[in-house]
Amino acid sequence: MGLGASGNDSVVTEFVLLGLTETPALKPILFVIFLFAYIATVGGNFSILAAILTEPKLHTPMYFFLGNLSLLDVGCISVTVPAMLRHFMSNHRSIPYRSCLSQLFFFHLLAGVDCFLLTVMAYDRYLAICQPLTYSARMSWGTQQALAGMSCAFSFTNALTQTVALSTLKFCGPNVINHFYCDLPQLFQLSCSSTQLNEQLLFVAAAFMGVAPLVLIAVSYAHVAAAVLRIRSAEGRKKAFSTCGSHLTVVGIFYGTGVFSYMRLGSVEASDKDKGIGTLNTVISPMLNPVIYSLRNPDVQGALWRVLTGRQPPK
Repeated sequence: MGLGASGNDSVVTEFVLLGLTETPALKPILFVIFLFAYIATVGGNFSILAAILTEPKLHTPMYFFLGNLSLLDVGCISVTVPAMLRHFMSNHRSIPYRSCLSQLFFFHLLAGVDCFLLTVMAYDRYLAICQPLTYSARMSWGTQQALAGMSCAFSFTNALTQTVALSTLKFCGPNVINHFYCDLPQLFQLSCSSTQLNEQLLFVAAAFMGVAPLVLIAVSYAHVAAAVLRIRSAEGRKKAFSTCGSHLTVVGIFYGTGVFSYMRLGSVEASDKDKGIGTLNTVISPMLNPVIYSLRNPDVQGALWRVLTGRQPPK
């Protein structure tokens, strides 16, 4: 059961991840599906990154942040899916206690940077559309690096705080996690000590890294919408909205799944639903992001064509 002795108490030394299904016949099918999703995500995001690096037209602040977002998507899916694939192909579903904490730390680190970068990208669109005359000065290379660095620093602080706080909890009984990766809500349910402080820390993190960025994104796009509606030409309005539509779609998917994941602490009945939401958040969203950002963007499409075929795109 993964229990070790510590004084008179038993402590959990490993957890068991139930995964997406316990039906043997479904495991090979799900293995193929998620292996394809993983390859498509890594390939798609690295293709976007290669296009940004090789195409001079894409050497702008917006694509600098998009390139960072692509790296985060690869990292996020790599934290969860390879372990899931291994569990599909074997009956060994246990994960050591320390590995569980490591997975938790890196997942929250990468997801946190994602939160802040999406906010920075909204601010970038606000400056580009509402303050075009000062855009270059206010979004200089130094500013871009500072914003990306601050996003990493804030997220690292939160991930470390959540992981250290979780490590103080005692796990002395059940060790079965009804999920396919280690995350806070499921681990709180298994703790045999009080999780009040941990839940308060998570609440503060949700306000600082979830609610506050979402408010800033909404305010930025309210100003953008007002500015775009003042553009007289229909073509100008269409071009301005097209650069924002992709970002808003990604924001909607990311925050929508995040809200459902962390707003139901302590709900045992919701665990199976959490697997679906977790799949959207950790697999589907990173896989769709390259498609969303390139779907209506001729510059990205042209750069991707050159990267993948080595030829100029057809006129």
